[in-house]
Amino acid sequence: MNLDNILPAGGVDALAAQLGIPRDQAQRGAQALLPSLLAGMGDRVGKPGAGSQDLEQHFNTLGGAGLADNVVGAAPTEVAKGNELLGGIFGSKDTSRQVATQASQQSGLDPSLLKQMLPILAMLVAGHLAKQGAGQSGGIGGILTSVLGSLAGGGGAAAGAGQGGLGGILKSVLGGGRH
Repeated sequence: MNLDNILPAGGVDALAAQLGIPRDQAQRGAQALLPSLLAGMGDRVGKPGAGSQDLEQHFNTLGGAGLADNVVGAAPTEVAKGNELLGGIFGSKDTSRQVATQASQQSGLDPSLLKQMLPILAMLVAGHLAKQGAGQSGGIGGILTSVLGSLAGGGGAAAGAGQGGLGGILKSVLGGGRH
């Protein structure tokens, strides 16, 4: 997975700095967490889940493109916004814990580190997607479907249209991601 297509410039370095870890650990953690994070986002696009808002509205309510800027900028990161994002994406802390545990098995990193990484990574991804989706006809949903399709080895939007939709992609990515 090419992190440059999913995270803003300097995202991995900012993640490493926020957590006080080497860049290679931040990169391994991000690569292990991103498939679940993106698939969770994909499952929420256009669906009520963050109160009465769909995911794109949820991103914008919390800061839109400014979410990523908050992480890569000089000001302290508002991690509470990342936790709110995760609530809208996964719905529960239990799911976030399960994602961190699975990513730990894939990356070899401690699950507690990955739990700390997850809200910051969510902010980076949400902010980057909001910036890319601004003014595009498909918005965040279109970009997300394309990214998920490429992760699952499909052809963009067509990959999410088959049986199982984006939830099926999550199973495909997580189940097929072990080598």
